[in-house]
Amino acid sequence: MAGGRSGAAGGDVGRGEGAVYETTGDELQAGPGSEVTLRPQSLMLTFLGNFVLGSGVCVYSGSIIEVFGRTGVGEHATRSTLTRMVGRGLLQRRREGRRMYFGLTDRAAAILRDGERRIWKQGAVNDNWDGTWTLLAFSLPESSQRQRHDLRSQLTWAGFGPLIGGLWIAPGQADVTAITEDSELGPHIRVFRSTADPATDVSRMVHETWDLATPSAGYTAFLDRWFAFADGRDASDVDELAVKLRLLTEWLQIVRADPHLPIQHLPADWPAAAAEDVFRRANARVDAASRELAAEVLETVPLRA
Repeated sequence: MAGGRSGAAGGDVGRGEGAVYETTGDELQAGPGSEVTLRPQSLMLTFLGNFVLGSGVCVYSGSIIEVFGRTGVGEHATRSTLTRMVGRGLLQRRREGRRMYFGLTDRAAAILRDGERRIWKQGAVNDNWDGTWTLLAFSLPESSQRQRHDLRSQLTWAGFGPLIGGLWIAPGQADVTAITEDSELGPHIRVFRSTADPATDVSRMVHETWDLATPSAGYTAFLDRWFAFADGRDASDVDELAVKLRLLTEWLQIVRADPHLPIQHLPADWPAAAAEDVFRRANARVDAASRELAAEVLETVPLRA
């Protein structure tokens, strides 16, 4: 069974760049046969990433409210979510007459592209690891508690685990550009690329450094919730657009909690591959129809006049 260091690397992930996926709001059930809850802002980002990103348009608030009504999110919660996301610099408003439209900011687009990369390009299984590790050392004074907290959050978000003291480690050539170029954090950071000595028990190090129980449980629960739907069962009264949003939102939250460690150093029963197969088959069931429904419902205007 998958084990590892419970909670060692996951406590602050909601406070890094990915915090936009975990803000407060009315919770609702996720997918078929599910008891997991999803937050309106998480669904909003899934909606924007799938139906707005790259289109160069703003979407009428009434259209968004209609889409979210399909998932069980009420009008008040939807409007509150839009307002919060504007306040956080994730959405921009555009007024046309008496109608309000919402479009993506550059910051939101970057976050959504990261999610798109993790789902469709990186995948859930790291089976092409090159044997290298990225080591990042930092030294911040005790008085810089906020910076220390922010740095740990960003490292966790990037897949790093705390190896020892102020030394963190991630598999492969981890991209730490955003961290090293930070005007406050950069001067206190040193980054190295390396390989493990043959005397090092890498599998043991992986289990001791990262929380493996959380992503393993997430994948297993996802399998339980979506297996029947992916197999073509549980098909009565399906709203493909609502299912698409719930499916991708839940899946993205799971893969974001997974540090994407080399498969050869994970337990033999690691459930990521089976869960990803179910995800892709479930998505194939609703993708085309969900896009047709979105095209019918969404009223848009160009992002820039």
